[in-house]
Amino acid sequence: MTTGNAEHREDEGEHTMTRTPEPPSDTGTPAGPRYDRPAVDAFTAPYWRAAADGRLLLRRCRAEGCGVAHHYPREFCPRCWSEDVVWEEASGRAQLYTWSVVHRNALPPFHERTPYVAAVVELAEGPRMMTEIVDCARGALSVGMELRVAFRAAQADGSGGADSGEIAVPVFRPA
Repeated sequence: MTTGNAEHREDEGEHTMTRTPEPPSDTGTPAGPRYDRPAVDAFTAPYWRAAADGRLLLRRCRAEGCGVAHHYPREFCPRCWSEDVVWEEASGRAQLYTWSVVHRNALPPFHERTPYVAAVVELAEGPRMMTEIVDCARGALSVGMELRVAFRAAQADGSGGADSGEIAVPVFRPA
């Protein structure tokens, strides 16, 4: 059961619904997982290594007559179902497709970053991806605005480098 107080307000043309949850009880257990770190496996490791090096990868189908680029990474083409797909470096260019300003998020470490802009961008190569818009005033956001990829480090073990536990998550900023 969810408990707490809810409030709705209109502010600068934005409709905001907030809920203040009751604080969790102190269980004496250490902090839970951080939700900004992806689970890296053998298939997605090339993607996360490239991101740690400041490069955004996509998957591209090599089947005759297809050639579609897609994101999120899959081992098959979502258009023609071919398994003949390869990693390809993206240009890093995108346009803003849609966004939402997140004012509350109780998951660590997102609650420390509120408010933030959750968005869907359309990459120059065609696929759309969910991301965050950074270094941009909310009033400056507009559908179709030009963006460039940037990367936010989310170190898993406190060390640096692509092979030492650093995970970088793609975010976008105005071009």
